[in-house]
Amino acid sequence: MSSHPSFDITGKAAQVTGSSRGIGKALAAGLLDAGCTVVLNGRDADALERTRSELAAGHGDRVHAVAFDVTDPAAVAAGVARAEETAGALSILVNNTGAQHRRPLLEFSDDDWHRLLDTNLTSAFLVGREVARRMAVRGHGKIVNICSLQSEVARPGIAPYAATKGGLKMLTRGMCADLGPLGIQVNGIGPGYFDTELTSALVADEEFSAWVRRRTPAGRWGRVEDLIGALVFLASPASDFVNGQILYVDGGMLSVL
Repeated sequence: MSSHPSFDITGKAAQVTGSSRGIGKALAAGLLDAGCTVVLNGRDADALERTRSELAAGHGDRVHAVAFDVTDPAAVAAGVARAEETAGALSILVNNTGAQHRRPLLEFSDDDWHRLLDTNLTSAFLVGREVARRMAVRGHGKIVNICSLQSEVARPGIAPYAATKGGLKMLTRGMCADLGPLGIQVNGIGPGYFDTELTSALVADEEFSAWVRRRTPAGRWGRVEDLIGALVFLASPASDFVNGQILYVDGGMLSVL
């Protein structure tokens, strides 16, 4: 039995930022499995090519790599142009680039604050604006911003990160207001606690890991594959009347005390 045609994104061109590893790599693989042509993005051209080669083993010439700095406006403009030259008109953008830096607020440096702002928030504005300019001409498009559980709640030591992810939530809603009339839907996915390379130290911390399992109704850490269904929904015609929303994929953590 095939899936409902409303979820069909076969043949669409998508760009996923921060996709050389972790969640971004998994989301890119999910879009490839759904039939998309995917442009990977990151700053490390060698790491990006290794990921492209790995994914191409199962998806052939439908996976491409375009390395550029998503925090540099000129690089973004040139990089998005290259992505469309390579893969065709982008119908889907996933703003996934992100960074974390854990430190008590009173010890947080100015440089680290600005780095998180640029990486987690400014990048989504720059890439989203550039791709949306092209989508607007065509009258349709899907932009998915990867927000976070911390778009809603915070813990000690991550105040700047939570601020950037809260800002990304509101950027998502603001983009919806401006871009919805142009035929573009902008939504977010808010992962909870996921087992990735970036959280490996937390997963290995048995006290913290036990807290995550107790605190999450699903009783476990998220797996990157848990995010793919949400992305396919938000990237497909099934979500054409869904705009400005954040879909939290957190095993229920936000819903309970």
